[in-house]
Amino acid sequence: MPWLYLLIAGLLEVAWATGLKSSEGFSRLWPSVFTVVTALGSFWLLALAMRQLPLGTAYAVWTGIGAVGAFVLGIVVMGEAVSVARVLSALLIVAGLIGLKLSSAA
Repeated sequence: MPWLYLLIAGLLEVAWATGLKSSEGFSRLWPSVFTVVTALGSFWLLALAMRQLPLGTAYAVWTGIGAVGAFVLGIVVMGEAVSVARVLSALLIVAGLIGLKLSSAA
């Protein structure tokens, strides 16, 4: 169950990062509300996952899901630049996340 919490927390991190961009520095009400709500949900689920997972593993996986998810969303939805170096770098993050999961006792 902690891994499911962590996965959802990471996806919520992607959501709040997207909301943060859309809030334009918290100057738009509804994107700002969305950002705060999804951030709180993400932190709460991360805290639940950390009850059973090591700090370093949980935090690295949470930020990794958020980073790769925001990277993909930026390219697919927001038209951000894509290059071989950027994609390979994101794949290295994914490889690290897989390594952390496979080497975790929980």
